[in-house]
This record gives sequence, structure tokens and C-alpha cells, in this order.
Amino acid sequence: MLSPIVILLVGIVSVVGLIVLLRLNPFLALLISAIVVSLLSPGELAGKITRVAEAFGLAAGKVGIVIALAAVVGKALIESGAADRIVRAFLSLLGERRAGAALMGSGFLLSVPVFVDTVFFLLIPLARSLRKQTGKNYLLYLLAIACGAMLTHTLVPPTPGPLVMADALGIDLGTMIVVGLAVCAPSAVAGLFLCRVFNRWFDLPLRPVAGEETVESEEEPPQEKLPGLWASVLPIGLPVVLISANTILRSIAPDSSAASVTAVLGNPNLALLFSAAIAMTVLARTRGLSLRRLGQVSETALANGGIIILITAAGGAFGAMLREAGLKELIEPWIRSDLSGGVGFTLLTAGFLVAALMKTAQGSTTVSLITTSALFAGMGVTPEWLGCHPVYLATSIGAGSMVGSWMNDSAFWIFSRMGGLTEIETVRSWTVVLALVGVVGFLVTLVYAWALPMA
Repeated sequence: MLSPIVILLVGIVSVVGLIVLLRLNPFLALLISAIVVSLLSPGELAGKITRVAEAFGLAAGKVGIVIALAAVVGKALIESGAADRIVRAFLSLLGERRAGAALMGSGFLLSVPVFVDTVFFLLIPLARSLRKQTGKNYLLYLLAIACGAMLTHTLVPPTPGPLVMADALGIDLGTMIVVGLAVCAPSAVAGLFLCRVFNRWFDLPLRPVAGEETVESEEEPPQEKLPGLWASVLPIGLPVVLISANTILRSIAPDSSAASVTAVLGNPNLALLFSAAIAMTVLARTRGLSLRRLGQVSETALANGGIIILITAAGGAFGAMLREAGLKELIEPWIRSDLSGGVGFTLLTAGFLVAALMKTAQGSTTVSLITTSALFAGMGVTPEWLGCHPVYLATSIGAGSMVGSWMNDSAFWIFSRMGGLTEIETVRSWTVVLALVGVVGFLVTLVYAWALPMA
């Protein structure tokens, strides 16, 4: 029988190798790796493939509805102009002098329901437009978008990566949202400071990019043709409020009638369903779409969300098979013998470093989040071992997945090509700033884990 450590190494090498060397889709890479780990793990041979399928179905059942509905919300926000309305509201509130903060806030908010690549497609042309108006601060605008979007992309559900981490590590979704936002806030402040510093260091020129003439020839829709601000923000804010309220009330007044109500309304599946219904209603009213056209919009969104569901479910199966390998039984005696020696700090640091290595090796932030959280879930990490709530392990992993974004990351190329940066310029700005913000997020996590362990 193989050692669990050997099985773990085979599984990690399998995931990275299939993605990096064979260029397989992450879904196939994670699924094949899950099967390999299962075959090498103890158990009856006849059931080793079956248990992979069962774990896949269980993972999809837990997060599939939320991811699908979040995809619909994001698509509706883009199509209705609600995303544009949110960006204009930030710019109007903060003004041209604080345009960097406005773009960071826009990316921060929009990246919760909208896939991060789409956020870049939406906001980077706006950064170029602002550079033409102001004649300065182009790198500040670009990096502010990147920091804002990547923070919530890695730390706040219902973005798929944080959603899967919460499920894998047994974290209440409301707790993940609240703590994720709490880590994001100071990290965003530090990120904005870093963006300003790098903007002073590097004088980035505004270069023409492919398709720019087409973009500039299109007039921006007038304000009156966009949905209202409250209608634009409601699909994003409502599920966050409902889910968080459910978590808070279950903690402070679990037997109250209010807790019974929020247990239903704050269920993530129902909360996102409300959000999707509101977003589609705003889209229909703003654009005057027929039911047929609304159906087409939702189909496109669900097709995009379906790919993410497959990847996350395959990641869940991979984590489940690591548990079958016996990792928990292997490391538990060592952990228990060292509970007084700061093992919690060691595990949080390990989560950060493993996520950073996974991100650097294979490029995908989501795969880094899924694989790393699956690894620690397979180890059976408990609050007793950590000395704090497992949500801090999740935010450590999320912070680590911001480190190591370079030329094997699709977002790196979107940022580079749409911004008109060379590869070296992108490494010196995007790669370095995101890594520094990730380190800040990890340090903030350590402070919270020490000051408010919630164990």
C-alpha cells in the first residue's frame, strides 16, 4: 500500500502536469487526477471509480445552483447597463481626482457576481478613456481595477473559488462573506497605496490596442437609458445581506423567530434566486427585451457557468479522494503532539504558500483555490488544530492565490493586451502588485486569527 504522502504528491503532479504540459481543461485535469488518487488509495477496486462520481455529484449539488445563478446575475448586470451604472456612480461620488479609488471600488463590487475576465473587459476601456481625459495616472487606473477585482475574486462568495473553499473546509457561507470582506477592506487600502507608488515609479504610455477604433466609435449610453443605482446594486447586495444576516442571527439568537425566517431567506440558493430574478427584471425593463430574448441571455450565462460548475465539482471529487488516501490519519498524530507549538500559524502559512505555488505553476486562480482547499480538506484540518476558525485558512489560501500571476495566467494576458502593456511591463506591475496585495491579505488574516480566533 502506498503512503498517503506519495499519493498526495502523485495527485498534485497529475493536476499541474495535465494542465501545464498537456494543456488539458482544468475540469479534465482535476477529474483524471481524482481517479488516479482514488485508484491508488485504499478500498475495494470495484468501488474506486464509483466513489469519484459520487463525490463529484455531491460537490456539484452543494455549489452548482449558486454558481449558475451568480452567472445569470453577472450576465444580466452587463447586458442591462447596471454594471456601467455602478461604475459611473463611483466616479461621480469620488470625482476625477480619486478615479483610482472609484475604479478599484467598481472592480471590487462587480467581481462578486461577474467573472473577473469580464470585469477587465468592462473596466479597462474606461481606464483608457480616463487617461485620455486626464493625461496621467494610466498605470494607477489599470492596477486599481486589477486589485479590486482580484481581491473579491479570491476571497468573497459567490465567486466560484471562495464558494468552493467554504464548502470544502466546512465554512458557513455567511461567515466566508463577512470575513472575506473584512480581509479585503484593509488589503484594498494597501493595494491602492501600492498602485499610487507604482504609478509614480513607472511612466506608462497610452498605446493603441487591437479594436480600439471600434470601441471609441461607439457612444456611451446616456444616463437616462441606464437602470437606477439602487436597482443596479440590489442584485449584488441582496444575497450578501440575506446570507450574512442568516449567519449572524444563527450565532446570536438561534432560537428566535427572526432566525427561522433568515434560515429560509438566507439560504444561498434562494438568496441567489431572488438576485437573479431582480437582475433579469431590471434587464427586461431597461432594454425592453422579450421573454425569448431573456431566455437567450440566461442560456449564454448558464453555458459559461456550467464550465465553472464542472471544474468546481471535479475539484470537490479530487479533495474527497485525497481524504480516502488517509492523509488525516497520517498527520493527526504529528499535529496533536505539537498543538502547543504554534501549529495554527504553520498551517495558515502552509495554506498561503501552497496556493501561491499552485497559482505560479499552473496559472489559474480558481484551480489554485480549489486544489489547495481540497488538499487541506483531505488532511481533515480542524479548528482544534488551527487554534482559530477555518475561515482564516480559506482567506490565507485566497491571499496566496494572488501571488504568482505571470505568463501562464489568462488574466495576465487580458490585462496586458487590453491595457497596451508589454510582457515585461505587465510582470513589473500586475505580477508584483498582486503578489504584494496577497501578502498584505495574508498578514491581515494572521492578525484577525490572533485577535478574533472564533475557535
